[in-house]
Amino acid sequence: MKQIILSLLVACAATPSTWAYQQDALSGAWQTQQGDVIQTAVFVDGYLSHSTYDLQNKKFISTRGGTYTTDGKKLTVTWQYDTDKAASNVQADTWVGQSSTFDVAPGNTLSTDLSGTRATWQRIDSNEGPMAGVWRITGRKQGDEMGQMPLRDRRTLKILSGTRFQWVAINIKTGEFSGTGGGTYTFENGKYTENIEFFSRDNDRVGASLSFDGKIENGSWHHSGLSSAGDPIYEIWDKLEE
Repeated sequence: MKQIILSLLVACAATPSTWAYQQDALSGAWQTQQGDVIQTAVFVDGYLSHSTYDLQNKKFISTRGGTYTTDGKKLTVTWQYDTDKAASNVQADTWVGQSSTFDVAPGNTLSTDLSGTRATWQRIDSNEGPMAGVWRITGRKQGDEMGQMPLRDRRTLKILSGTRFQWVAINIKTGEFSGTGGGTYTFENGKYTENIEFFSRDNDRVGASLSFDGKIENGSWHHSGLSSAGDPIYEIWDKLEE
């Protein structure tokens, strides 16, 4: 009886982030590579981002993503962005909000046809850490004022696993895609550092590292420092809820 009570107490003491990264067998970051071309897939808080790029030659190729569900054998993705379709001016109502289903067999590795052909993906992480989640920008300082940014169809998200980050600027109704960048990150001693592996707007940014002051306060992520263009920023990000 004492052991049962102790187990319940331990379970209740688990942090929200602990529960988040144990949601399903796909949760976390995965990678597969063919030649110089790398593909990454981040599954976090019911959201998927799948990106393809050539790190060696500093070339961004594509990214796509949206919400997902899985039963451990099938992965169903409801698309919110797709750079290939946006660049080809594919009519939005034929793919935005539409779903695709893929085979998945997760374990120590992930076997899936997400990339179009069956491939084996290696796990990078399992969403450990306080930053894992889908964040949206909710405030940006302009002068002395913190401007509020309500949730709209046009939005900027940061999708973080335990070790990987990606930002996307998208419109989930029209399919418009404004930009993305991603790579690895660390968050230690109040410093959030991004190491850029792909950047859709400027391939020359690949290889750069950007450090920011960061803290989580009342569930909000306070993010300040200099942008990739060298401009001072102070932003507030909150977990996406919808």
